[in-house]
Amino acid sequence: MNKTRIVCYGDSNTWGYDASTGLRFPDDVRWTQLLAERLGLSYQICEEGLSGRTSVFEDPLFEGLNGLASLTPILGSHNPIDLLVVMLGTNDCKQRFAATAQNIADGVRRLVQKAQILPVWRNQPQVLIVAPILIGEAISTVPRISEGMGAVCAEKSWQLPRLLEATAAECSCHYLDANAVVTANTVDYMHFDLASNQRFCDLLADWIAQSGNDWT
Repeated sequence: MNKTRIVCYGDSNTWGYDASTGLRFPDDVRWTQLLAERLGLSYQICEEGLSGRTSVFEDPLFEGLNGLASLTPILGSHNPIDLLVVMLGTNDCKQRFAATAQNIADGVRRLVQKAQILPVWRNQPQVLIVAPILIGEAISTVPRISEGMGAVCAEKSWQLPRLLEATAAECSCHYLDANAVVTANTVDYMHFDLASNQRFCDLLADWIAQSGNDWT
């Protein structure tokens, strides 16, 4: 039996960062693992989350975080792919990248267009763009975090859902807004709280159940 293979390509909110502990959410909490359990044995969920990952930007402080640069080998390792879930953009809001919200959406566009032409698909390319969690304005009350992200990171993130929805339409991709169900923790105001993992799993699983006949 060939399983339906779904690659979840994202940053720390896909990796499963728990701001309360500074560690990774356990397997029985993390949304990617919950999704695998919910969908069952006919699906394979490939976790490809990396803390700090951007869409296309090279981080001058840390190596290997450019999502576009690592896309080809990562997707190639999971060939054949049925669905690619892309949830990126939060780290792009950092001040050191000097990117506007539109620049960030354009970066996601470039990444998904690259994915669409790679020879990794079982059938036709199927990409789901997910608008990432909104950064809370209260991040300004956490000096260590806000200084790293910059003064206008929250403002940029709040513009992303509408821009990414437009990007999805332009690229013939699917679209979901994680903010329909997720809430940020009250430690750094930019990562899923614990309960959001289950809610986001349910949102994505329901979407897969409703749309799966269109791409499997």
